[in-house]
Amino acid sequence: MPITSALQGWGYGEARRTLGQVPLRYLIQQSGRTVGAMQLLRKRLVPGFSTLYAPRGPALESLDLLPGLAAAIRTVARPSDALIKVEPPTFYAPDAIPDSFGRWQRTESEQPEHTIVSDLTAPEDALFAGLHSMARRNVRAAQKFGVTVGRDENFEDFWEIFTATNERAKLGAFPKSYYQTMLREGNAHGGEAYVVLARHEGKALAGGFFLSMGSGTYYLFGGSVKDERPTESGEPRKDVKAPTAFYWGAMLDAKAHGYTLFDFWGIPRTISEDKHSIGLVRMKESFGGEKVWYPAYSLPLSPLAPAIARVLRMRKTQNNLRKRGSADDVL
Repeated sequence: MPITSALQGWGYGEARRTLGQVPLRYLIQQSGRTVGAMQLLRKRLVPGFSTLYAPRGPALESLDLLPGLAAAIRTVARPSDALIKVEPPTFYAPDAIPDSFGRWQRTESEQPEHTIVSDLTAPEDALFAGLHSMARRNVRAAQKFGVTVGRDENFEDFWEIFTATNERAKLGAFPKSYYQTMLREGNAHGGEAYVVLARHEGKALAGGFFLSMGSGTYYLFGGSVKDERPTESGEPRKDVKAPTAFYWGAMLDAKAHGYTLFDFWGIPRTISEDKHSIGLVRMKESFGGEKVWYPAYSLPLSPLAPAIARVLRMRKTQNNLRKRGSADDVL
């Protein structure tokens, strides 16, 4: 399908199964012809109530099909399903986002709504020229320091970087089995899951987890750590610019594997210099991509849907306060 996302792939659904969510897979047909596919996650709230959610989905031949999908979904929904949320995997400029698609009304997304995407179809030298001058300088510096970047099968090294980054930024994470399942199952049925690490003298200093399908690859999880190893003389090590090397190396790897869309996966909805995330925003901005929005839309399946949506929002806010002392979402 021309409108698709790796989060509609098998591996993502199986990873969500480890969290107690049930993946449901459907073909979307019109006049006897398949025009889409949809992976829904049924998420149990409390006894007697659940929600349906299509992460960055459904996959569709055309967005014109979305209004008619509302009636079809009601035929597969259970009485306990209070609402459904979809995130059509096509992006917009901020002033061009539709408020609705038929009965679907715009709502808060679950995946990062605001992100940066890069078009990898240009030659490598043109992509490099599109980087911010500081990013180009840091890539060259990393190369001189001997930093290497590539796909890596050492999941434990990725996990060490990822957990250290989450602790430093006061972010939450799912159980380790969630990521391991996605890595193992993400290669089924046309998808691909892989890890890219930037290493210096054998030490993994930056890295990320990617899930891919079709023409796009998506940087879902990652981070970086400082190299605390002393030099032979006992002096602190220099900054070898591993995070910059990682991003650039991951882009080149994606291009080499035939992907044309590189999704940096999330920047804050509101960019502010006083937020702790500003460093990450500036890093992603330095690679020359385009800021875009992936809006979400919801459809009530029960008269209680508005109240349930408010409760879910309150629960998310409380989680933010508990983890970071702020009611704001990270992205």
